[in-house]
Amino acid sequence: MTGIRPQSLSGLLSAALLLIVVPLTAAIVYGALQLRELSRTSDLLVRDSITLTQHTQVLFQEVSLMERAARYLGVTGDPRYAQSFESQYVAFTRTLGSLAEYMPEGEISAVRAAGSQVAALVRTGTVDELSSSAVGQFETLSVMSNRLAQRARSDIERRLQQVEREASATQQWLLWAITALVPAALAIAGIFWYFVLRPLRAIDRAISDLGRGTFSQSIAISGPADLSALGRQLEWLRTRLLDIALERNRFLRHMSHELKTPLANIREGTDLLLDGAVGAINDNQREVASILRENALRLQQLIENLLSYSAWKSRASSVELTSFRLSSLVGTVIDSQRLAMAARSITLDKHVADLHLVADRAKLKLVLENLLSNALKFTPHGGTIHLHAYPDGAQTVIDFADTGPGFAADDRDKVFEAFYTGTQPQGGPLKGTGIGLSVVREFVEAHGGTVQIVTGEYPGAHLRIRLPAATRREAAHAA
Repeated sequence: MTGIRPQSLSGLLSAALLLIVVPLTAAIVYGALQLRELSRTSDLLVRDSITLTQHTQVLFQEVSLMERAARYLGVTGDPRYAQSFESQYVAFTRTLGSLAEYMPEGEISAVRAAGSQVAALVRTGTVDELSSSAVGQFETLSVMSNRLAQRARSDIERRLQQVEREASATQQWLLWAITALVPAALAIAGIFWYFVLRPLRAIDRAISDLGRGTFSQSIAISGPADLSALGRQLEWLRTRLLDIALERNRFLRHMSHELKTPLANIREGTDLLLDGAVGAINDNQREVASILRENALRLQQLIENLLSYSAWKSRASSVELTSFRLSSLVGTVIDSQRLAMAARSITLDKHVADLHLVADRAKLKLVLENLLSNALKFTPHGGTIHLHAYPDGAQTVIDFADTGPGFAADDRDKVFEAFYTGTQPQGGPLKGTGIGLSVVREFVEAHGGTVQIVTGEYPGAHLRIRLPAATRREAAHAA
């Protein structure tokens, strides 16, 4: 098939156009020629019919005038009637000559012979002979002229029937041609779809995958040479983007590991200061040490987000299921941020049902920490953070909301994208990396759940997590 099909899109389009246009053009041209021929035949038939009708009428008139002149000649013997007869006889023979162009010669000859007999009788006959014999001779001539007229009408009808048959045959041929061209056009359209639309759709899917950041599926486009070349370019682009993504993830892992060591030393030093291991410190010094410890914890969370995001993008993240109490996990997450909330006079509205979950505790902990940290960044001084968890049928629902500015309308479709920090101002000395909510979505979806933005219930940002029934069991059946 490769050897006979066009090797380019323009060639394929040209071939498809020719295959569709040429048969249609041939059918139209043939039909036009046939119609023109039928029209010419019809015009000729009309002219012949009019001419024959006129000639036969004139022939009847001339026979009648010849008979009248012969009768007057036989009665009066006046030579003027003999001259009148001769002039009508000349006109009679001339009309027969005109009819000879349309009628068979045998029939014309018979009428001409009958006319000659009448003329001979008139020229040589006596008055008595003209009176007795001319009547029978003219009756015979009239009958033969009438028969000639009938034959002319029959010939016209025969030719008319022939034109009708030819018109019907042409109509039938055009009908069959159109009937045959319709499936042929559909077949050509199918071939065109196979060789053009199919690779175009494959290219569209490949571009969509690249736009979504899906680089795992190789791109191979089969079809015309130019579309195949475009597919090879897209495959080259996919490999380049994949290399860049892997290099970025490798850089994040290396940098995150490099940052964790000095950060651990900072945390250890602040803990020693707060514990009084290196001597007693006053309240002002303790406050400074607490601020250092708080920001070290926030920096550690950012680094863990980077590590988690890098691990998720570099390999399929596995879910290690364990059974644990949701309220206990929520309490651990809140304790890690309690000082930050107290420093900014932020109130926590917490309502967590007594539920046991069967999920990946570490990943769910990171999800809650990211959501709480995100709420802290945008909640103003003296604001409120709402944390509710409750069963909803077969699902577990976790709501995080705050009294901050909320999500801008332009940000709602992008906040879950990696490295997108949004347009709203953030509080605190450390700005986010824009991967916190991306990690939240990835880890929630790894459990088969969903995370969405809810509007209308709280003045600020409101995120709702739904975990499926498989992640929850009642406390009475907990291990």
